[in-house]
Amino acid sequence: MERGGFVYIMTNIGRTTLYTGVTSDLQARVYEHKEKYYPGSFTARYNLKLLVYFEGFHFIEEAIDYEKYVKGKSRAWKETLITGFNPSWSDLTEEIMKW
Repeated sequence: MERGGFVYIMTNIGRTTLYTGVTSDLQARVYEHKEKYYPGSFTARYNLKLLVYFEGFHFIEEAIDYEKYVKGKSRAWKETLITGFNPSWSDLTEEIMKW
């Protein structure tokens, strides 16, 4: 059976660094980032705790392909993507935790 997935973008308070990731369990993965579950990871080192963008896909393969696409784009392109989805760049964690 196929499993869905999510592409998401995390940032820090100053919005100076962006991280694009893919996961099949968005709630768990965001929790791991916020709690620095992997202390040596990129998101832990740069204190990326704000979920500012996410998009769901029916199949994880679609999510993986879209993650690669987004990662290949410029910072300006990613900022436009985030602003179109979340104009205030607010942390969307509470929204996903309600699911």
